[in-house]
Amino acid sequence: MTPSHTDLPRFPFRAETALAPPAEWAEYRNRCPVAHVQLASGDEAALITRYDDVKSVLSDPRWTRPTPADNAARVADTESGGVFNSEMATVLPQHGEGHLTWRRTLGKWFTAKRMNALRPGMAAMAEQLIDDLVAKGAPGDLKAGLAFPLPVWVICDMLGVPDSDRDRFAHWSDVMLSMTRYTQAEFDAAQQDFGRYMGGLIAAKRAEPGEDILSALLPEDWSDAMLIATGIGLLIAGHETTANMIAKMVAMLLADRTRWERLLADPALVRTAVEESLRLDANAGVGMMRYFTDEFEVAGTVLPGGTTAMCSMAAANRDEGAFDNAAEMDLGRSPNPHLAFGAGAHACLGQPLARTELQVVLEVLLRKLPSLELAVPADELRRVEGLAVGGLRELPVRW
Repeated sequence: MTPSHTDLPRFPFRAETALAPPAEWAEYRNRCPVAHVQLASGDEAALITRYDDVKSVLSDPRWTRPTPADNAARVADTESGGVFNSEMATVLPQHGEGHLTWRRTLGKWFTAKRMNALRPGMAAMAEQLIDDLVAKGAPGDLKAGLAFPLPVWVICDMLGVPDSDRDRFAHWSDVMLSMTRYTQAEFDAAQQDFGRYMGGLIAAKRAEPGEDILSALLPEDWSDAMLIATGIGLLIAGHETTANMIAKMVAMLLADRTRWERLLADPALVRTAVEESLRLDANAGVGMMRYFTDEFEVAGTVLPGGTTAMCSMAAANRDEGAFDNAAEMDLGRSPNPHLAFGAGAHACLGQPLARTELQVVLEVLLRKLPSLELAVPADELRRVEGLAVGGLRELPVRW
């Protein structure tokens, strides 16, 4: 494990407001593209911030996510280091043919054809949630009323998980994604409870299979531990990151209401607006970790074997060397090769689902609530602190 260095800058950096990027991103891209930083655990990592470097490291097949056997830097301030350094990393295949087979098997559920088939159901659910929000009266919390429940409903339906259990696994997800908010004992309890829950669900699928991902995986030659880890991973990734991104996207578009007005005038911009929101997300969390088993050179800096690299996709997405007017939100930007979903063999498996949900939510909001606006000034929005994924605590809106 990398030793602590209390004199190093603490990462992730703090920004003045929830939608603004930390000043350090531009500073490091320009002055120190490979910087040594201290994670919440106190351990040291090499922070990589330039677009070309981040894409190169993430795309290099030699490097993968750290496993407990690597003795890598820990992200969270718990003894084990949190979900990035957890048992799940040892159960799921991280390298070679095993990893490719795992991704191919799951990838069948995230094709463009399947996503298009899900669109009408997503739109109907979004309309119902918006109607419920409006019925309660303005102002309302768009995160609690729409951004959180929609992706939970979608991923629960895909996995065959009871939507009524969402509060339970939302709590487990928060604990497992925490960097500073929970103890090791609380993390262990959440991981064990989530594992027991998923194990019971898989046993029920064996007795009575359904038309869902977990049931479809049962004929595969996978251990129960791998099925459980896969189910937990999909459930966490399928609701936590997308729910937060829906809220952040709407906040960004309403922070300067000329953006919202432009979309109302030209709804055909929805797809590119979603991609630009993903690129410009300034509250994206810690990034993606990679562990260098051998010496590796990045941006002229030779990093020794045993280095833990933290690739900041959010910082890379604002690199002026990769994007013209990178700090500006261009709703029609195309092409837009952002790295919000990572790159290479470990790029986000569920990105087609996330994109579809973001597009559908935006389309329905523009149609049903054209007068939507923030109920507080943008610089008063409050970020979620202490989680590996970034988000807003709430999104107060009126219409």
